[in-house]
Amino acid sequence: MTTDPSGRMRIAVTGASGFVGGAVARALAADHDVLEFGRRPGYRFWDLTRGPLTSPPPVDAVIHCAGSVTDWGPAADLFAVNLSGTRAALATWPDARFVHVSTASVYDPYVPHVMTTESEGPSRRHINAYGASKAAAERDVLRHPDAVVLRPHAVYGPGDTTLLPRVLSAVRGRYLPAVGTGRQRISLTSIDNLVQACRRAPTAPPGVYNITDAEPVTLDTALRTILKERRINARPLYLPHCPAAALAAVAEAAFLLVRSPRPPRLTRYAISHLAQDRTYDITAARQAFGYTPTPTTFKSAATW
Repeated sequence: MTTDPSGRMRIAVTGASGFVGGAVARALAADHDVLEFGRRPGYRFWDLTRGPLTSPPPVDAVIHCAGSVTDWGPAADLFAVNLSGTRAALATWPDARFVHVSTASVYDPYVPHVMTTESEGPSRRHINAYGASKAAAERDVLRHPDAVVLRPHAVYGPGDTTLLPRVLSAVRGRYLPAVGTGRQRISLTSIDNLVQACRRAPTAPPGVYNITDAEPVTLDTALRTILKERRINARPLYLPHCPAAALAAVAEAAFLLVRSPRPPRLTRYAISHLAQDRTYDITAARQAFGYTPTPTTFKSAATW
């Protein structure tokens, strides 16, 4: 990897038309020459499922943000985007620093995570094709001699089209159904903190890093704060874990039977991230490249 004396680099960002990729590209543009790839108008068009670019522009680093974040859909589609798409990005720039934005969903979903470290993933067992495809992509990335893998958990913030909308869509009257007791602790990742990690990653030591906010929060605190900031007159209503998981399995089977393109409101994947502790150790990122995350906050949630 080469840079000019000022430290300015030429960086390709995949998925730049999406929530994470867009935020990363905008932040990097202040200090680097950024090539934004996406599938929407206004970007360098690239459908990664069709393979590598034939005549790619030279870059110093790649920040690979492209991918499917849904926990519902045909496994072939998820693997095409998350695994084959990652392989296409790797093949396009085999000699560049490769920063892969992965997910904490590569860890074992069937057990609680209490300050889980990077060595515990990726797991070989997963609830759905999303976790399996992201884990498979990671394994390919880690064969690259100059790769950094970032594992955020539950990314939120302005522009979020997944986490907050899903929480709010679950509100029923004056209740927000949830699972467990509400006392389970979770690590969340603000988009600002993830962007900070992506800005530092092109010059970080190769390796795998958990990326979250400064400290975990309880699920009940997070849900009540979101509802308050959105001025929604509702409160969490907690369902026991085992009955909720059984209900989700039945709902998934029914939705699959009718080939619904949309997921049921309650899935086993969602339950696995709500009903048990999901906290991750970020010591490695702090020590390796000076990652200094801010605490979890939803104070701007009303404008998201």
